[in-house]
Amino acid sequence: MQPDESELVERSKGRDLSAFNQIVERYQSHVFNLAARILGDRFAAEDVAQETFISAFRAIDGFRGGSLRGWLLRITSNRSYDSIRSTKRRSENSLDESLENPSFQPTSKDHSPEQMALRRELRDEIQNAVLSLPPDQRAVVVMIDVQGLSYDEASEATRVSLGTVKSRLSRARAAVRGHLLERSELLPDQFRQ
Repeated sequence: MQPDESELVERSKGRDLSAFNQIVERYQSHVFNLAARILGDRFAAEDVAQETFISAFRAIDGFRGGSLRGWLLRITSNRSYDSIRSTKRRSENSLDESLENPSFQPTSKDHSPEQMALRRELRDEIQNAVLSLPPDQRAVVVMIDVQGLSYDEASEATRVSLGTVKSRLSRARAAVRGHLLERSELLPDQFRQ
């Protein structure tokens, strides 16, 4: 039986590396995926994920409860923003390598090669739309729509009010929707206007 999260946090506060490594194992994919989607660069995301866990270990004494995942993702988004500011660029690389969600990989034998090509194009356009968002909107849409965080967890992770999270999410979704509607030929029939 695995120890619960609060036990791991308490042991980590006592500088138990084994306990903290269990936290890393539980949340490394969440941290990496958020960084990859904010940055659009697998290698930069790997660096940010590593920096996130180093920072978290150093600051674990300051964790006062609540959502550990939200706390880690807040560190991740802050580190990602720092990376964007320091490089003053946005990568144009595809996120294909960093996406661990199999739903992004159209491999069903039920689809024709043409349908598979259209799905790949649509996936690429969704990625482009998300990458074109301002970092604060990108972080919220990834946290909520991709990683499944609640509004409250996203609010805690980004350290903004619940209303701000909802506003950013609404603007992000509208921008992605607008981006996709400009390329409506890629959308399934039921989503075309």
